[in-house]
Amino acid sequence: MPHSEEEPLVALAARLERDDPRFARALRTGRPARPREYRRTGARWTLATGVAALSGGVLLSHGLLVAAGLVVTGIGVQLLDAHRACTGRRHLPLR
Repeated sequence: MPHSEEEPLVALAARLERDDPRFARALRTGRPARPREYRRTGARWTLATGVAALSGGVLLSHGLLVAAGLVVTGIGVQLLDAHRACTGRRHLPLR
């Protein structure tokens, strides 16, 4: 059976459709959307909520609200890291 030149392209298109259907649909219509790994709306809302809670906790002198704001802000900053999945950094073993 001869190897078709289109087989790798069909496999790539199927994988793209499975991984990010919104992006694949946008490519088909000719108006590409951002790929999933560059959509940061949820991360921005998390960061804004954390900063608001932190500010409110400082203004009200409420320790639990300050702590919650710090935690949520840290989560938001971590979510904004664009290359968190592809950095390939490995932790060194402790001696």
